[in-house]
Amino acid sequence: MRISTLATVAGIGVALAGCTQMTGSGTTTAKPETTPATAEQVSAATAITRAPAPRPAARATVAQLDTTTPEQRAAAAEVPTDAAEQKLGTTVGSLGNPTEGGLWMKTPLVKSRMPGRIVHPASGKSAKVELIPLTGGGSGSQVSLSALQLLGVSLTDLPTLEVYSGS
Repeated sequence: MRISTLATVAGIGVALAGCTQMTGSGTTTAKPETTPATAEQVSAATAITRAPAPRPAARATVAQLDTTTPEQRAAAAEVPTDAAEQKLGTTVGSLGNPTEGGLWMKTPLVKSRMPGRIVHPASGKSAKVELIPLTGGGSGSQVSLSALQLLGVSLTDLPTLEVYSGS
């Protein structure tokens, strides 16, 4: 019996998302205060990070689920040159819901939506993302399929990621 790639990816995502809720202490470190993003920062970040949800027929491949444009991926991969970023901490990331489009991270490191950037220290790659509060007692974070692809991280990995606000 063949299992579709989407079913596999979705199953792994659900399983790993559940794991992030069960992780113990030490997997997320946070800076206690963050500066709220300005409307201009949010607008610029939204143009990069938002993408439509995959079409209902997109059920076979990761490529069909990643609805970000090549332009969005290129802009998201650019490393900022200004010093406006603030390191929020590190977290263990897992695949979030693969049917939610865009570049985002749901994390307990933020209390409100804001533009940010995540860095995979092992590869040095980074991605501008929308940081979304994650509640529920876990200490890990959920990362969009598109962001993991941009970081070059396997969808089944649990990478340690650095999280920055203000990108």
